[in-house]
Amino acid sequence: MKILVTGGAGFIGSHLCERLIAEGHDVVAVDNFTTGIESNLTSILATPSFTLHRGSVRDIGLLRSIVHDVDYIFHLAAAVGVFNIIQHPLESLLTNVGGTESILEVANSFKVPILLASSSEIYGKNISDALKESDDRILGSPTTLRWSYSEAKAIDESLAYAYFVQKELEVRIVRFFNTVGPRQLGSYGMVVPRFISSALGNKPITIYGNGQQTRCFAHVQDVIDALIAIAFSPNTIGKAINIGNDSEISIIDLARKIIFETKSESEVVYIPYSEAYGHGFEDMERRVPNLNLINQLVGWKPKRDLSMIISDIALEMKNQATID
Repeated sequence: MKILVTGGAGFIGSHLCERLIAEGHDVVAVDNFTTGIESNLTSILATPSFTLHRGSVRDIGLLRSIVHDVDYIFHLAAAVGVFNIIQHPLESLLTNVGGTESILEVANSFKVPILLASSSEIYGKNISDALKESDDRILGSPTTLRWSYSEAKAIDESLAYAYFVQKELEVRIVRFFNTVGPRQLGSYGMVVPRFISSALGNKPITIYGNGQQTRCFAHVQDVIDALIAIAFSPNTIGKAINIGNDSEISIIDLARKIIFETKSESEVVYIPYSEAYGHGFEDMERRVPNLNLINQLVGWKPKRDLSMIISDIALEMKNQATID
């Protein structure tokens, strides 16, 4: 197949491009390099079956010039990261909503199947034991910019589903729960690479809040397995599907585990949310995915645990430090 990956130079996108190339597909990637990095694609840049375009998913002309002869679209392009969203709320909203609107319009014009990457952020402050795809969204005020990403992703999903219902476009939606692994940047607020980077340098590990909030972390290679399985399965059309790991850990225990596994001498320090993100910031106490649907539909379960995640990220950081 010939496959378009938007956000192809990003963290998840670059891993997906590599996998698709390895499986024999021709891949076209589009990225505006706001958070994507060309070096993420070093292993495939010279591959004849790979093409990289620098551009925005809001550029209808660019999208039309590419989509007219592709067989499938993975739409991963988005403004990501809590710091990024809060510091650039307008640009983030326009990218996340406008970009999705553009790619859906073009996909529908050429009737190209599309998989939309959404996020567990859409559940907001819902702290249910295991969040099912049908669970309610619980959000704060629209003027609390922390939730603007959640709002944008929910609109994205509604747009995609409307194209499926009204235009009969072949659409699939996935909701990522804290995907982590090599190439992820801590500078946008991603907690695992930020903690590991500090631990490797024996620098203080900074926790925002009290550290009792819990999360679940999925290895990026598990997530790529899930994406491939969902994208090409006929029984996933028109569905929103969680992708993640349901092994839950508190942020303080995450810090302690990273210190132990990297043999670090780092200390843990705490700063309030207001100091890290500004006044009025809100967070959720826990976020755990229910993975029954994805298991029922495509038989997928995560294989890689948190220790492997830490090991893989730490190894990449050490290798990068050696190169630099």
